[in-house]
Amino acid sequence: MEEETIMASLATLTLPQLSDLTNSVFSQTHHHHLRLSALLSSPTLFSLTLHRLHFLSLPHKTLLIARHLLSSLRHLTFHFQPSTTTLAFSRSTAINCRDLDAVLLLLFLCEVRQHNPEALQTPPSKWREVLGQLYAENMMRVSGIGVYNGTALVPFIEMVTRCLRFVDLMGGCGGGGKGGKEVPASVTAVVALPSVEVSGDGVIECAVCKEEMKKGRDVCELPCQHLFHWMCILPWLRKKNTCPCCRFQLPTDDVFGEIQRLWEVLVKIGGKSL
Repeated sequence: MEEETIMASLATLTLPQLSDLTNSVFSQTHHHHLRLSALLSSPTLFSLTLHRLHFLSLPHKTLLIARHLLSSLRHLTFHFQPSTTTLAFSRSTAINCRDLDAVLLLLFLCEVRQHNPEALQTPPSKWREVLGQLYAENMMRVSGIGVYNGTALVPFIEMVTRCLRFVDLMGGCGGGGKGGKEVPASVTAVVALPSVEVSGDGVIECAVCKEEMKKGRDVCELPCQHLFHWMCILPWLRKKNTCPCCRFQLPTDDVFGEIQRLWEVLVKIGGKSL
């Protein structure tokens, strides 16, 4: 279901857009290839990262995968909603190098456990050597890590769908989302909202306070083009990232809320292509 949704949304892209996406995915994949290669080549870095994973709780491991998934979803949705996709690329949802190393190793370990479980039956002290050999043999198709030339999108989509299902299973948003979860709008997204002057004929009412917005007054315009008094919409967006009129979703700093928002973008776009 998730793969079908992604493929349906990609079918709406023009050839130049699809080419840009493929290049972006390949660049990200190549970066991950280099990170994991360096990790497996360094006894110290590998030992520290494996030790960290051993002591991370399951919720923290889930958060690592969710942040990795969020980065990937931004690549997929950029061409569909470039303005609202990039607004909330804040420090709270970005993944640092230490976390990236951890999640890449975690995904690789999950892949090996699924496809070659006997490899991990060796003592942990031998894991770096065993994993390094498997990596060199280019056995990272499932996690989407490695170099795949023009077919980079295939393992990338597989990785996204697997992470979606895992996050959803662990109580995050994933492919279906919890639905009804309220999260505040990203501060970055709110600061970027434009102030426009009320003009035109007829009465324009603020949907929050239900009072008329007088002509010539500066008000807030959301990306969905609905207008609100600034003093009305700001408290609303501190609690919810949705438009009071149409439920349009602004970016959020909540990792799971942002995954749900971006996934719904893909579901909406993919539905139009069917």
